[in-house]
Amino acid sequence: MANVLLVDPDEVARMAMGGIVSRSGNRLAAVESVAEAWKFIRRNLKVDIIFLELKLKGENGLTLVQDLKADSLLRKIPLVVYTAHPERDSVKQVLELRVQNFLVKPYREELVYAEISKARSEPWLERYFEAGNPEWEPERLNAMLEKLCSALREGHNSIAKRKAVEGQPQKPLVDWLKRLSLVADKTGAEGVVYCLDELALKASAGKWPTGDESNDPLDLASRLIEAYLKPDTVPEGFLSEEEIKSEAEARERRHWSDALEEERCPVVGMDQLKREFDKITSCPIAESISAAYQMSATGRPTSLAPLLDLVHRDPGLTAEILVAANRLKKDKEDKASDIEETRMGVGLLGEMRLASIGLNFENVAERYFDWGPQLNWPAFRMFQLATGRLAEFVCNYLEMPNLAPIAYTAGLMQDLGKILLTRLHPFALPAIHAHAKRERISLAAAERTFLDCTTHEIAAAYAEKQGLPARFQSVFRWINNPEAASRDEELVAAVSLARDLCRYNHVGYNGDTIFDEPESLAASPEWRVLSKRVYLNFDMKKFERLAHGECLALKRELVGKMPKRSVA
Repeated sequence: MANVLLVDPDEVARMAMGGIVSRSGNRLAAVESVAEAWKFIRRNLKVDIIFLELKLKGENGLTLVQDLKADSLLRKIPLVVYTAHPERDSVKQVLELRVQNFLVKPYREELVYAEISKARSEPWLERYFEAGNPEWEPERLNAMLEKLCSALREGHNSIAKRKAVEGQPQKPLVDWLKRLSLVADKTGAEGVVYCLDELALKASAGKWPTGDESNDPLDLASRLIEAYLKPDTVPEGFLSEEEIKSEAEARERRHWSDALEEERCPVVGMDQLKREFDKITSCPIAESISAAYQMSATGRPTSLAPLLDLVHRDPGLTAEILVAANRLKKDKEDKASDIEETRMGVGLLGEMRLASIGLNFENVAERYFDWGPQLNWPAFRMFQLATGRLAEFVCNYLEMPNLAPIAYTAGLMQDLGKILLTRLHPFALPAIHAHAKRERISLAAAERTFLDCTTHEIAAAYAEKQGLPARFQSVFRWINNPEAASRDEELVAAVSLARDLCRYNHVGYNGDTIFDEPESLAASPEWRVLSKRVYLNFDMKKFERLAHGECLALKRELVGKMPKRSVA
């Protein structure tokens, strides 16, 4: 696959060349001017061939040909001049500079392919590294080239500093350049030898190339060696948008997965996360859920029933609707109690506001929930729905019917912090989850290592900032330790118990690690809170049996084997 650079300001010409190059399975990058081309080439050295239009905006493409041919490191890049208006003098000048070919537009597919094939048959980079010490093995030559590359890079950095303080370096620099030139000669780095010898002559005369530090010949020489040693690496300028995104994601993934080994933990803390809350326009919502909402939000009264069903079954939508409803209530100076149920929130907002809210959703890609073989978005969503339903079941069974609808909503949203973190730092939780499994510690303990807080504390901070009702904040804050709750302890305990029931019965998965399953729910800290309200003759075994049965029924329902319950 060849990396083709087109220098042409004409959009039609760029589209035509793009089609030809892509059909042959090669990569194309296009720029409009000599200045852009020069900058691009120095940044992306692995340009295999350049197609150049002589007539550019306000300048002559001949300038680029002359500059490249005068550069000791770039003069071998194949150049094909391809112009619509050939002039005799220009043709003569170009051919005298020994370009690969001079062709006349329009483009002819077979000729473009022939020029690319010719350039690839004798790669210009390889022609700069042909005559190394014949007694050395390729591995030794490559090792020497890597050392030379490092020396050039270090020299570039130190010389830049010395120039800023002392002015132009002189004899010490000349001696250093000559020593490096001898090393480059032994490794067969012909272009680097030319570059270093040229610089030594200039430095001995008290001169040094001026201009942008990024164009320093030493830096360019080091990157030339690096490009030769890594022939399969695609320069950033030739990557597609999808590849650029993939490479950025790979870097971010490594940033989190290597953090512990590189002693960079915690990677982020609560203060930074709170600042990042301001960068998102809404509570994050899974892409498919957001799309379904926007399709249903027509602004007509008939849209309310399907919207209510969607909101009632998704933690992100539930949080966003409750935030919006309570803000509207506050704006109306309504000092009655907070809105804690999605039905009331949807009713207060009305179809027009619900439709407008959907235009500003902050989406999170569902693929970011693929942490391993067990966890993906369907499993994560199942766990949230099941926790809400089990929390409702617990409240009803323990004769707390007033808490049941709030417990459902709190259970549905209890992992909101994981959704927030995934939107802000998509590769944080996979690294945290892997660390928890490897070290056999709880997910919350692993979160503290990487974040200096837990995802439930992240949810509590977000809920407080956005104005979610206080009872939900209590659940976020104390769900991992219900006995420490200073308020709403029964609600917190009910949701915590529901979460544990889902974990132990494997109803979905939210990434929490389980190593030791308790013998009985009666031994759990949640039950120590809830047991205060039951009679002494309470049949614990019956409750456990019914709770496990509810889990099995939910598992069947939520994987589609039974009709889903509607709230419409």
